Amino acid sequence: MNKAYRQGQILKLIHTKRVQTQEELENELSALGIASTQATLSRDIRELGLAKTSEGYRQIEPEARGPDLGAILSGFLHDVRIAQNLLVLKASAGHASSLAVAIDQAEWPEVVGTIAGDDTVLVIAPDNATAQTLKEKLLAYL
Repeated sequence: MNKAYRQGQILKLIHTKRVQTQEELENELSALGIASTQATLSRDIRELGLAKTSEGYRQIEPEARGPDLGAILSGFLHDVRIAQNLLVLKASAGHASSLAVAIDQAEWPEVVGTIAGDDTVLVIAPDNATAQTLKEKLLAYL
């Protein structure tokens, strides 16, 4: 496993579970098939800006955020099409990545993930009904 993947899994773990110690973190990663040493975990914790709180490890340093999702959607989104559980978003040329990043950072539970091209974003929803709900949510910003 590479560093970026491991650190992504660490963030996912601390957002979904109460992880109090490095040993617990190591055990959780191990259960995911990710081997790591104490030194590696210490470095990851420092690089990710994690701190121990009464609720376990939490990310303290704010992430670099771009413009507001509403501003991105109203400025660049031209069309939303549904294909089963997939949404195809048409954006201004060169702005699909900005749109995908803004959607990813919103961390909507309806979004499994996004893939961006130059003027098109593929948004993956878990099922067809959720895709329809997501379309309505996106269009509400326009």
